[in-house]
Amino acid sequence: MRKEKPTRYSSAVGESWHHAMFKVKYCHKVFDIEEVRIEAERLFLEACAKYGICLRIVGFDPDHVHAMLDIGLNSRPEVAKKIKGYVARKLLARFPEVKKKYFWGSGLWNPSYYLETAKDEARLIRYIKKQKYACNSRQLTLETF
Repeated sequence: MRKEKPTRYSSAVGESWHHAMFKVKYCHKVFDIEEVRIEAERLFLEACAKYGICLRIVGFDPDHVHAMLDIGLNSRPEVAKKIKGYVARKLLARFPEVKKKYFWGSGLWNPSYYLETAKDEARLIRYIKKQKYACNSRQLTLETF
């Protein structure tokens, strides 16, 4: 399928859509806490905007998050490090009681992650929309918050 307006970079043209999944350390169900989940969603948008990563959809389960990202010219490890680091740092600063209760002073995320090329974008979007807390009812923009 040929795109009308492909994404252009200084040295490349095209997109690189990926399925990302980040798991919370110790499998704590912190995203069942509505305020934490809403702030995490906002921070995902903020992180992606800051690092030039396009976020199409994000969905939360109690202890992990799925997202569809266009990583552009970034490597997978770079994307995971940037997004996980940004979200964790800001989220735990905003909710120090969550850090103290669930993570005993350590970080939010399990060190591993899943980042795979999206082979069937429509199927991936349907999958993410089936998460317990899918963020599919509104347009994902920072202005939403």
